[in-house]
Amino acid sequence: LDGEVEADETYIGGKARGKGRGYVGNKTAVVSLVERDGRVRSKVMPEKHVSGASVGEILKEHVAPTAHLNTDESPIYTESGKKFASHETVCHKKEEYVRNDTVTGRVVTTNAAEGYFGNSKRSLDGTHHHVSGKYLPLYMAELDHKYNTRKDTDGERTVAGLTKADGKRLTLKSMK
Repeated sequence: LDGEVEADETYIGGKARGKGRGYVGNKTAVVSLVERDGRVRSKVMPEKHVSGASVGEILKEHVAPTAHLNTDESPIYTESGKKFASHETVCHKKEEYVRNDTVTGRVVTTNAAEGYFGNSKRSLDGTHHHVSGKYLPLYMAELDHKYNTRKDTDGERTVAGLTKADGKRLTLKSMK
C-alpha cells in the first residue's frame, strides 16, 4: 500500500455480561491498513492484545516506506511509524477525528479505517450472527475482497473471485 495509509486495530467477538465496553478477553484483535481511496488489508492477530512489534511487522510487510501513515494516538504505532515518509496521529481522547495539517497540507484522519471496521462488524453481525475466531481470517479476507472491489460491478467481482479460485481444489473434511 502507498500514498495515504490509515492503520487501526479493533477487537471482534461477543459481548461478555458485566464486563464493560473495554473488555477484550473474549475477543480477537484485527489490524487493518486502509489506503485512502484504495485498497484494504486486514490481519487477524494471534495474540489477544496488539503490540508495537507485531504491528511493526505488518506495516513493514504491507506498506511502502514512501507512504504517509495516519494512526490514532496509540503508542503501538510510535516506533514503527518512524519508518515511513511521515507519521501523523489524531487524538481521539481530545475528540479529534480529522485535522488539516497546515505544514504539509495533508488531511490527517483514520476515518476510512474506522468506517471499514464499522461496516465489517455490521456485516458479520447481520449476516453470520456468530463468527468463530478460528475462521475469522477467512471472513476478514472476504470483507477485504468486497471492499477492494467495491467500485466493480457484481459481474466483475464474480469474475475476479473465480479467477483467484482457478486451479485450486475445494475439499471438505469428512464429518465423523
